[in-house]
Amino acid sequence: MSTIQEKKPASMYDNVMQQYYKVAERINLNENIKKILAITNNEIIIHFPVKMDNGDVKIFTGYRVQHNNALGPYKGGLRYHPSIDVSDAKALAMWMTWKTSLAGLPFGGAKGGIQLDPRDHSLAELERITRRFTFALGENIGPEQDIPAPDVNTNEQTMAWILDTYMSTKSSSQRSHNQHVVTGKPVGAGGLEGRDRATGFGVYLSIKLLLAEQGKSLKGKRFIVQGFGNVGQWVSHFMIQEGAKLLAVQDAHASLINENGIDVDQLIEHTKPRKGSIQGFIGAEEIEPKRFFGLDCDILIPAALGNQINQQNAYDIKANIIAEGANGPITGEGENIILEKGITIIPDILCNSGGVIGSYFEWLQNRNGELWQLEEVMRKIEKKFSENFSKVAKAVEEHQTDWRTASYILAISRIETAYRQRGIFP
Repeated sequence: MSTIQEKKPASMYDNVMQQYYKVAERINLNENIKKILAITNNEIIIHFPVKMDNGDVKIFTGYRVQHNNALGPYKGGLRYHPSIDVSDAKALAMWMTWKTSLAGLPFGGAKGGIQLDPRDHSLAELERITRRFTFALGENIGPEQDIPAPDVNTNEQTMAWILDTYMSTKSSSQRSHNQHVVTGKPVGAGGLEGRDRATGFGVYLSIKLLLAEQGKSLKGKRFIVQGFGNVGQWVSHFMIQEGAKLLAVQDAHASLINENGIDVDQLIEHTKPRKGSIQGFIGAEEIEPKRFFGLDCDILIPAALGNQINQQNAYDIKANIIAEGANGPITGEGENIILEKGITIIPDILCNSGGVIGSYFEWLQNRNGELWQLEEVMRKIEKKFSENFSKVAKAVEEHQTDWRTASYILAISRIETAYRQRGIFP
């Protein structure tokens, strides 16, 4: 008796590989280079013990996947989340390679994290976990080797702990030369003014520039945001400054709507004592989570986790523009449906690249022993981001394709050029 097996949902790794092979075929990528870019250079899995506040020892699993460094040191975030595994880290590392290449930066791609829910731990425990993980990584990270940054559930404090631990392993005469081992640090510890808002600023810029291409502005546009962490908060802040209206917000705990617009500042204040949760906010009405993607709006910003938009909910979407604040928020099947509906997707490797562009300037600032002011930093990020956006817009026209395909063509072609010119060792 035969049984029909249910189709397993595609993972983020399946998603990124599908995107990669589609474009590799389209640009007739050199077969040897195609093999190299299809694999990761290094996959580091670390099991390490940490003493909890109650004296018990707990074993944690940490990951660092380094995909490719043909263009420069590995670069990518560290996330603290129960779902992180080596498969997700591989997908996210590959996306980082495309992102840094598309942004024209001298970096490769990496990603990593620790399997945990930060809400289950005190600040003191999180510090010990972070420091122990950093020590275990050892020479696998470094300012000219692999430069971590904040990601989901990590922040400037996490980066400060990594920085301090890493520098402590160096001789006293070498410590000051290692300040750029991480980016996204607190300003007082060598961080960059404006790095906190760089990713959200880039997402906002991408929407503004796309609308400008269509002869439109953000004024009066209704937008919804999934995820209200750093990216969701800052993109909402900048969008509202331009006259747009935040109609609805969703996180893991609640979905909120206010037809007259949600006050971002009030919502941010509400989330602070609740470790980021929007639940219980009195300035909006709670709705069923499954209604969220189908809300009548102009712009949808998924800024949470991967694979949130799929073939089940893609048909519901009414927005004209989807701006990917998160990495890989749309599955391949979901994307096909969305593109058939004529909706424009601003892809993650372009849309949320403001963060890594900001990280590049922080890395440069530390490397050169300089200090830049906020206004100067924001000008630098805007100039670099706008130039990249224009290149992708031109490629969309030239190749008569969607924005993701155009972005991939530019990103992969740049790496192919590097391999062609350098050759393969030995």
